[in-house]
Amino acid sequence: MPECEIGQNEKGLVQMPMKTIFRVLLIMILGSTPAWATLGQYESSVTTDQQHMRSQDRVQAFQAYKVHELTTANGAMVREYVSPQGLVFGVTWQGPFMPDMQQLLGSYATNLQTASPAQTQVRRRRGLIVKTDDFVFVSGGHMRFWKGRAYVPSLVPGNVSVEVVQ
Repeated sequence: MPECEIGQNEKGLVQMPMKTIFRVLLIMILGSTPAWATLGQYESSVTTDQQHMRSQDRVQAFQAYKVHELTTANGAMVREYVSPQGLVFGVTWQGPFMPDMQQLLGSYATNLQTASPAQTQVRRRRGLIVKTDDFVFVSGGHMRFWKGRAYVPSLVPGNVSVEVVQ
């Protein structure tokens, strides 16, 4: 990513270096808020999180996977996609705050910190996108509305498209 000084462009708009924008997004993403289930862990983590969040858990069963939809009183929603083997292969979120990414992604959270510039995109109005060999993360939003998804391609059941993680 090219470095540039903070300054104004020809239209008088403030410009910030891409690395600074990435760092600010990463700090916001890794910030602490209520806990959720963990990517790559077993389905039992959903029940623990439901109790911790004091949320409603609605389960939808499909032929090749299940979706647990956890909804809190403040409108935050997390969907956890569970394979027939009982592993969480994908998570999505939306709500008035960013979830705790360390809790949500578990060991996959380090991929956000260690991704190379070639694996990372910071897009204006689209947020942060990180794609590694076995991890995909897309998140964006604005104050009081955050949305995103993360999944592990190797954990997605063979007869399921990654597009279901929406």
